[in-house]
Amino acid sequence: MNAPDIATVTDPAHFTRAITDLGDKCTVVTTQAIFNDRGIKIIEKGVTVNASLYDRLMAHRLPTPLEQSVSTTPTVTGAVLRDHAEQAMAEVPFFQRMAAEAQTRSLLLDALETLALPDPIAFQLSLAKEVRPALFRHSIHAALLAAWLRLDALVSRFDMGLAAAAGLLHDVGMLHLDPVLLQPHGAIAREQRRQLYSHPLVSTALIERHHEYPRELLRAVREHHEFLDGSGYPRHLSGPAIGPLARILCLGELVTSMLALGGGLSEMRLWVKLRMNAHRYDPTLVARVQRHLQLGCEQQTNTPILLTDPVACLQEINLVVADWPRGILQRRDLSDSRRQGMLAVAGQADQLYRTLAGVGVAPQQLAQLGSEALEEALQLELTLLAQEAQWQLRTLARQTRRRWRLGAEPDYPDALRAWLDRVDTLVADA
Repeated sequence: MNAPDIATVTDPAHFTRAITDLGDKCTVVTTQAIFNDRGIKIIEKGVTVNASLYDRLMAHRLPTPLEQSVSTTPTVTGAVLRDHAEQAMAEVPFFQRMAAEAQTRSLLLDALETLALPDPIAFQLSLAKEVRPALFRHSIHAALLAAWLRLDALVSRFDMGLAAAAGLLHDVGMLHLDPVLLQPHGAIAREQRRQLYSHPLVSTALIERHHEYPRELLRAVREHHEFLDGSGYPRHLSGPAIGPLARILCLGELVTSMLALGGGLSEMRLWVKLRMNAHRYDPTLVARVQRHLQLGCEQQTNTPILLTDPVACLQEINLVVADWPRGILQRRDLSDSRRQGMLAVAGQADQLYRTLAGVGVAPQQLAQLGSEALEEALQLELTLLAQEAQWQLRTLARQTRRRWRLGAEPDYPDALRAWLDRVDTLVADA
């Protein structure tokens, strides 16, 4: 799949607003005159960019990407990346253990410091650093983790640098989308969700413009939300169709997002997510992360609000997953595309049911716990498993709605609508 025309899946208002906001924090100037699509000059070279220019920029269609026409001082350099990577190693316990050996630490930091940064890429990283700091921090963490997961005795420094670059740049497309998508919580509208699903393609198109990075990196960025079981996006790739570097980035998305939550249980929650999602990620990479999580889990102190009856919650989740309405697959009026989509979701429901059994919370296993009060450690584990299972059930329902593909008000069959209502009720407070 070719990268899309960025203008067809993004609103230039978001990126333009971010640039003018940056101009109110740092010095941003035009490095060349800016023309509109009719060849009329709208801003001279050397003009300072700030919020006062937003309306003028938005009043015109620009044939040249805006990031190619501006620069900022100070700007992100390899030395800046190294400084922020060192800060991450100091603040995040997992990264401390990951880079405990001096040689590993040096290799990881060198990989970030020596990355090729074309001026428009450096500008967008500077924009993230000043205007979208959580996105910049995520990019640094993803770069470190990708380089570490790529590191072994047979891998060259070039390959480590390639992994670091992929981790650093994989979400650059998010700068061009609605900033509400960067918020950790809250519902998003249908159009915003469409943008979210397209952001790997937008990132790929932005990076490809500069002819600086190899195809392996572009492929990894394009596929960094694809899961081995085919439940990812944007193309629902599965198994061997997903490249090795993309598998690193995909796992890195989970690891870095969970570690970013901080608090006493971030690593334990990650441990649970890896157990519940083992079918989605490369098992060799997962095992490597888990080896470094063992100590972290033992050190957790703060406990979340425990579910009063996690066993009952898990039993109900098992029932709902088992009741996914497979009868709709027998309908003669299903189009081929809809039938294939529903078959894929049915497979995901089966996988979730197997996963629940694999982590010890199948109905028969839960029945063995009896009705007596649980020990706190077991109640904590079951609470975290139930919360993750609820999240996966919500995702299964979202996939069901998405694959049915009937517009804003889908005409669901009665059985499917009833199942979706059961899910909505069960996960309402999750």
